Amino acid sequence: MKETYYAGCYWLARPEPVDACAHRLADFLSRLGPLEPMWNRWHQAGANFEKARRRQVQPDSATLAKLLGSKANRFAGSSSFWLWAGENEDETSGVNGNCGGPSKHVCSVCVLTLGNLGGSAERVLTAPSLTAVVRAMALAWEPEFGIVTSHEHRELVAPQTGADAGTFVGWVMYFADVRGPVPPLPASVQVEHLPERGTLITLTQEKFTVSNPEHVALAADVQVRLQDAGLLRPLRPWGT
Repeated sequence: MKETYYAGCYWLARPEPVDACAHRLADFLSRLGPLEPMWNRWHQAGANFEKARRRQVQPDSATLAKLLGSKANRFAGSSSFWLWAGENEDETSGVNGNCGGPSKHVCSVCVLTLGNLGGSAERVLTAPSLTAVVRAMALAWEPEFGIVTSHEHRELVAPQTGADAGTFVGWVMYFADVRGPVPPLPASVQVEHLPERGTLITLTQEKFTVSNPEHVALAADVQVRLQDAGLLRPLRPWGT
């Protein structure tokens, strides 16, 4: 089974103007660039691959503010975005989400989809790279929760957790300080505190996969520890 992976960060009820959202998106993209060459060139969607390749977007705050502020990308006080990167149709990544929404029920989100083919996948699908991706999300977006996991692992744990953001573990996780302190975890788990932000947790330095029973067992162990500490729960409105 070929697992597919994504990175995502999530938060609720933090109203922000378009310019602030554009600044956060520009900051995030600038942090991604040094991690993978493909992430230095972003495009809007197009009718086909070649047309989309010609729709390159300069990832600066002013350009992104025009994109996020367009009528097509504004809804209920929120700014949405969808960009992609890649040199060929078989090796692409995408970043999408929405920012600035005041809703206490619909979360703001930034998701980075990760390809599983070619050289970029070999470079990106490693613990150091994906920990750096979630670190970039934490610093740029200031979310309540962040995660890297495979879609297959999410589906595996969904019957127990419901798979709502913040309620289940993955390969890499981020918990904002407002969610509470991280309890002691197995010695093999890497824990890094980001000052004035939160805590990064990386389960294993190996490529996490549901086909490895040791990885699944470790995730289940950490799930229980974080659950007992009160860290795994649905998102709350910002500042509560």
